[in-house]
Amino acid sequence: MNRRKLLLTTAKTALLTAFGMVAGARAQTPIDSRTVLPVPQAPAKSPPALDARDARAPAIRPLRVPEGAPNVVIVLIDDMGFGTSSAYGGPCNMPVTERLATNGLAYTRFHTTALCSPTRQALLTGRNHHSVNMAGITEIATGFPGYTSVRPGSAATIAQILKLNGYNTAAFGKMHQTPVWETSASGPFGRWPTGDGFERFYGFLGGETNQWQPTLFEGTAPVPTPDDPNYHFSEDLTAKRPSRMCANRRR
Repeated sequence: MNRRKLLLTTAKTALLTAFGMVAGARAQTPIDSRTVLPVPQAPAKSPPALDARDARAPAIRPLRVPEGAPNVVIVLIDDMGFGTSSAYGGPCNMPVTERLATNGLAYTRFHTTALCSPTRQALLTGRNHHSVNMAGITEIATGFPGYTSVRPGSAATIAQILKLNGYNTAAFGKMHQTPVWETSASGPFGRWPTGDGFERFYGFLGGETNQWQPTLFEGTAPVPTPDDPNYHFSEDLTAKRPSRMCANRRR
């Protein structure tokens, strides 16, 4: 066997071995398992046809959430203390929040960072705000580790996890997560809400905006300033709230 043939045979063996290892690893993970994301695709049940005229379209399984999976709604309100809402015994009457707490899960040990961006990033990722580079608000980011305002790729958001599990996802209102040098209408958009796992977004990116003449985006497209003396952002946001904007199960 000459040297060229030996090298080709060795390379072919290595490729087949690697493919076998990959195929074996995939085979060990059930298709319906949620322990690996993205959810593995179902393997072909028969080998591909040698003649294109004999080919059959593969069965495509749409990604769906598991049976009985709940809808997920997360509400974060700035400048509201733990004991403010009536849902937690506070003086501010919030009957809808009370119903959500009664029919859902009420957590009593969530610790804020007393700042907007770090609290949001910690809530979205489930991690300490320094470990996701959001030690302060985005406007005071620096080049030091933990302070860059750039979430590392190793830390996924809950929106990304839900989306990979078959949910539709949306965010609306104030986000305050995108590095300030990427918030212009020209992007880049990889760290906008739509790049953080939210399929739909309606709101503003910075720390604050004019509530009567807000700087808004729908997805990544700028929204024209409303020419209405009676306009207020809170009412506009409420009108955008129905099921088409909320995080609902895919059906």
